[in-house]
Amino acid sequence: MVVTSQTTQAEPFEVAKTDGRPAVLTLDGPAPADPVAWAAGNRDAVRAAVAEHGALLVRGLDLRDAQSVGRVSRELVDQVMTEREGFATREVWADGVYSSSEWPADQPMCMHHELSYARQVPATLLFACLAAPESGGATGVADSHEVLEALPPSLVDRFEREGWLLDRNYTDTVGVGLAESFGDGTRAGVEAYCATRGIELTWQANGDLRSGQKAPAVLSHPVSGRRGWFNQIAFLNEWTLDPVIREYLKFEFGDNGLPFNTRYGSGAPLDEDTVTTINAVYDKHTLREPWREGDLMVVDNFRMAHSREAYEGTRRIAVVLGDPVTVPSSF
Repeated sequence: MVVTSQTTQAEPFEVAKTDGRPAVLTLDGPAPADPVAWAAGNRDAVRAAVAEHGALLVRGLDLRDAQSVGRVSRELVDQVMTEREGFATREVWADGVYSSSEWPADQPMCMHHELSYARQVPATLLFACLAAPESGGATGVADSHEVLEALPPSLVDRFEREGWLLDRNYTDTVGVGLAESFGDGTRAGVEAYCATRGIELTWQANGDLRSGQKAPAVLSHPVSGRRGWFNQIAFLNEWTLDPVIREYLKFEFGDNGLPFNTRYGSGAPLDEDTVTTINAVYDKHTLREPWREGDLMVVDNFRMAHSREAYEGTRRIAVVLGDPVTVPSSF
């Protein structure tokens, strides 16, 4: 199917949407001499396509460096935000431009909505491919409303009543550091940040930190009002970890010492079948398109979950978080 979207240029552009793939806009001919000017001239059309499809892959923009990604992003989002409370370390490549999360190349990153456990959530994500891997590594997307409708009603009902809990352990050896996560590595700074966001803290005798925070599992889209399965319940749960990695971490840090884990909002642990069920529904609704160098993907973070497939070779994906929305806690 070909969908025509209106642009500020003289000619409309055509967005291709086929089964199993996200919406793709392929720019004909040579790449724009100035991708920033292209983004400025087509901002309304790009955002309209994202509103319609949930995500848009722009092919042929020929983005090659983080600085260009940063300038393009500022034409396509209203506000670029600084990441806080990330679950994995990122490098800062330019102002407001990050690397993709550090994660083993041979391990997939399961479907999730970025920062869905936080109070300030990016409504828009931009991913730009600066180097495509030899194989794998696609950033898949899945519609949160379709996922919600496909999940077992009893599972949804419980999470909708209770919400979900994210437990985290901050240590000197594993995971994200305090300064990177909270913007301030001092005890006073961390406590002040968490006090305003409903994050419970426990300082360990050795100076390590354990935190817990509760969030809704189902949210209404801030614009459309459509309800969606919006969380990181399965991705950040112990049963999604590779079994060898899970057992190693438990051996090193104990059952309650994993870098992160998720539970029902009541505090009850999740069983493996529940996590497997969620991930299986995501798998059935995943849309994917292999990366090519220079590609740009714009994603509605509330509507679409995203993932990262395992890969081989060098993969460099620049990431921008934009249009922050404050999500009130309903628990």
